[in-house]
Amino acid sequence: MSMGTTSLEQVRERHISAMRLTGEVLSHIMRGVSEEQAHELRDGPAGWSIVEIVCHLRDFDQIFRSRAVMMLSEDCPRLPAYDHEAMALERAYQQERLSSACEQLKASRRDTIAFFAALTPDQWGRAGVHPERDSFTMTDAVMQVSLHDLDHLEQITRVLAG
Repeated sequence: MSMGTTSLEQVRERHISAMRLTGEVLSHIMRGVSEEQAHELRDGPAGWSIVEIVCHLRDFDQIFRSRAVMMLSEDCPRLPAYDHEAMALERAYQQERLSSACEQLKASRRDTIAFFAALTPDQWGRAGVHPERDSFTMTDAVMQVSLHDLDHLEQITRVLAG
């Protein structure tokens, strides 16, 4: 490999590291957020509260991992689609405690990091069909987690900044 090129393996490792970091950043941010703020502050009049965003991150961490598990166990599976707005209502995110949602996300994230960190080169070669993107590789899956985190970390910090 020549100087200045990044291997796919390095990209994957960096996204696994990013998953760790975004989890830590979220923990640092949440230390300064009260339960009251988590339920009252919203992303616009019809937008999600902070507790709803954290619950969404928790549930989609599990969804992203379960899709990746499907890709390991089936040949090019059609990955399920999820309605995140409906899920927030059905699962009553607004009624959850921020502290519990944060702890559950931390536990899920440990499992997600361990899952991706343990993949073999052959397993990294697995793929599926994403409901919004067609072809979806295991590398896409690991990148999706950290990029999804960033979107919602920005959202939370914007809500807190008022």
